[in-house]
Amino acid sequence: MSAWNAVVGIVARDLTRATRQTSRLLGGLARPFMWLLLVGTGYNAIARIEHGVPYQAYVFPGVLVMAALFGGMLTGISTVYDREFGMLRLMLASPAGAPAVLAGRAIAATLVGALQGAVVLVAGPLVLDAAPPRYLAAAAAVLVVAAMSATLGLVVAARLRSVENFAGIINVVLFPLLFLSGALYPTAGMPPAFRAVARVNPVSFAVDLVRHALGQPAEVSAPLAAATVVGTTAAAFILAVLVFDPEQRFVGRGRPGKLGDGSTGGVPQAR
Repeated sequence: MSAWNAVVGIVARDLTRATRQTSRLLGGLARPFMWLLLVGTGYNAIARIEHGVPYQAYVFPGVLVMAALFGGMLTGISTVYDREFGMLRLMLASPAGAPAVLAGRAIAATLVGALQGAVVLVAGPLVLDAAPPRYLAAAAAVLVVAAMSATLGLVVAARLRSVENFAGIINVVLFPLLFLSGALYPTAGMPPAFRAVARVNPVSFAVDLVRHALGQPAEVSAPLAAATVVGTTAAAFILAVLVFDPEQRFVGRGRPGKLGDGSTGGVPQAR
């Protein structure tokens, strides 16, 4: 089996699984819409954003990133699920190898995250006044952001062996990335320590990339935001390939025995 066939097969399998998990897809869409419609409506009356932008319009790029971020990263749970129940070992038995498996998983997670972001983007005209080309640019930006979130999700899932562990760790990763990004409120009002973290947070650049696409003011330039998101995606995928080691080749299976002590240096003896 070629690497390309393996990638296509994994993408088709993961997308089929995702479409069957309608509750997870609906839950991923409910979160951004709740923030946009419920929280955003209330904050419009009390929040004062620079440049006179209403809060719902200001938070809309952040809500798009939220949908793509949660959709892309949470899809990484399929990798942990397959490892826990033994399916991953069958995938890795093919000559394609781990990079092809991870590429298929990343593409499928990217499509899921981009789809969730696209559904939220359709509601843009309700809260945002932007020309149609802006929405096309935002759709492209959301696709790139979804790719970044997908590879970050693979990094988190690369060494985990339990679905419960993934659910707990991913929330610890996701919420700080989101809340320290300027997606929901400006970073200018944060304490200095939090603002310093926001400046190196890749999600901050993802939010600014979507803001540029929609014609809103942003903290960094569009080329810098795009380069950071693409660079983070590439670096995260490489890191996932390096740490994704289902046979634990990087972990010692046993301490080498000393001569004469009857040990085998970690090598199992035949019985």
